[in-house]
Amino acid sequence: MKSGIKKTEKKMTKLFLISLLTFSASLIFGQANKSKQTNNKPFVLGVIDEIDSKELNEKRILNIYLPEGYHADDTTKYPVIYLLDGSADEDFIHIVGLVQFNSFEWINQVPKSIVVGIASVDRRRDFTFPSTVEQDKINNPTSGQSHKFISFLENELQPYIDENYKTNKSKTLIGQSLGGLLATEILFKKPALFTKYIIVSPSLWWDNGSLLNQSISTFENTDVYIGVGKEGLAPSPTPHVMEVDANLLADKLKKLNYKNVKIHFDYLPSENHATILHQAVSNAFKLLYPITE
Repeated sequence: MKSGIKKTEKKMTKLFLISLLTFSASLIFGQANKSKQTNNKPFVLGVIDEIDSKELNEKRILNIYLPEGYHADDTTKYPVIYLLDGSADEDFIHIVGLVQFNSFEWINQVPKSIVVGIASVDRRRDFTFPSTVEQDKINNPTSGQSHKFISFLENELQPYIDENYKTNKSKTLIGQSLGGLLATEILFKKPALFTKYIIVSPSLWWDNGSLLNQSISTFENTDVYIGVGKEGLAPSPTPHVMEVDANLLADKLKKLNYKNVKIHFDYLPSENHATILHQAVSNAFKLLYPITE
């Protein structure tokens, strides 16, 4: 009889402990969920726009940073920095960080600016002109459509940004690698599209360096920064050294002696093709926006 009572008591004790543990776990889990629900908030860096491009026959995503104090209903107008390779997982976030940091009032290196990051779809298609080099065509079968992308910038993107945001006449273009090639092509053919060019590690080897042999449209009131690291041979059938090509570009532009045109060449031997962009843009801001005492 006693043994039966003891067994019953043990079972009841066991059930009580299980119930207590279950209740405690539910309470802790519920508090954790409640904590997450009340404390988590989205971190907003900018806005995402979408533009339906007839020039490119596709929709393009725009990541847009608006500076502190920006209000659609006030009279202040801002410079615009257009960033190639402007996807969130490309260069948009860290370039925005540089713009924000340099525009803090206690630094005041760069004026408060709107940043328009153009998200990439097919950069080999958009950033290259047709090549006569067979290996370029084989390695990059979709290449050679930069004329369409330039038309998109001129006829669709810039008008869209000017219509929907409070912009002034200052327009900067940032491009690296193939983006630097495109920025150079625009500077040569349609220089008035931008007032400042930040060209980093440009892939001037494309089409065996033919862009360096092309004539340049007359332009004025433009600042150009060209930055290159210790990058060595380019991925081209004919040997090209990235540093040499960038030097040739700077020399070609300096010899023009156009009115109110400043050319800045910046060699960064401690950087390579993968690491250069952030430091180069930081340097460019100091050269393109000199602080006068």
